[in-house]
Amino acid sequence: MSDHNDSSGDVDIAANLATIQQNIDEAASAVGRKSDDVTLVCVSKTHDAPHVRGALVAGRRIFGENRVQEASEKWPGLKQEFPDVELHLIGPLQSNKAREAMSLFDVIETLDRPKLARTFARLRDETGQCPELYIQINIGREPQKAGIDPADADDFIRECIHDLALPVTGLMCIPPVDEEPSPHFALLGKIADRHGLKVRSMGMSGDYECAIRLGATHVRVGTAIFGHRAYNLAP
Repeated sequence: MSDHNDSSGDVDIAANLATIQQNIDEAASAVGRKSDDVTLVCVSKTHDAPHVRGALVAGRRIFGENRVQEASEKWPGLKQEFPDVELHLIGPLQSNKAREAMSLFDVIETLDRPKLARTFARLRDETGQCPELYIQINIGREPQKAGIDPADADDFIRECIHDLALPVTGLMCIPPVDEEPSPHFALLGKIADRHGLKVRSMGMSGDYECAIRLGATHVRVGTAIFGHRAYNLAP
C-alpha cells in the first residue's frame, strides 16, 4: 500500500482503494464468500471535500461520517456532482440532532440506546420516513464506548424491530483496540443470526480482513484510504 501522509496530494487514494479491494477479494475468497457480498464504507470523517473527491472519482459511492455538522457542510456540494452517494453515520448521535441526521444520512449505524430508538420512531411517525438503521453493540463491554451491552442486545433488538417497527437491518461494533478482534466479531455474528439480521458492520483499517473472514458485510475503512486524518478541521 502507498505511504500515507497528511497532505492529500501525497496520498494515492485510487491506489489505496485498489489495494483494499484486492484484500477484500482475497479475504472473502478464503472463506468461500463473494467479494461483492462485502461493502466498503469509505470513512471520510475529518477529511475535506477535495480529498474525499478522490475516492468519488475512483468510483466509490458509500461513505461514513462521524458528525452531523461536518457532514451537512461537506456533502451537499459533493452530492450535487455525485448524486448516487450513500451516506452512513458511524459516530455517536445526540437525540436532539436525530431529525437532521435522519434527513441527511441514508444509513445510521449508531442506534445505541432506547431513548434514541424512541426518538427515531417519533420522527418517523411525524415525517413518514426513516433511514436504514444498524444497532451498535458495545461488544467489548467497554465503559467509555457507546452501544448496547451484549447481554441486553436481544431485548433491545426486539423492541426496535417489533415494538417500534424501526427499519433495523443489521448490527455494528467496534472491538477493543487492545484485544484480538475475532471473538468479538464472532459474537456479533451470533447475535445477528438470532434475529435474522443480514448486515454486520464490523472491521476497520487494521482488522477488516479478519472481520470479512468472520462474516462482515460492511467494513469501515478510513486511514488506509485517505491517510492520516486532518484533526485540525473544525468539528
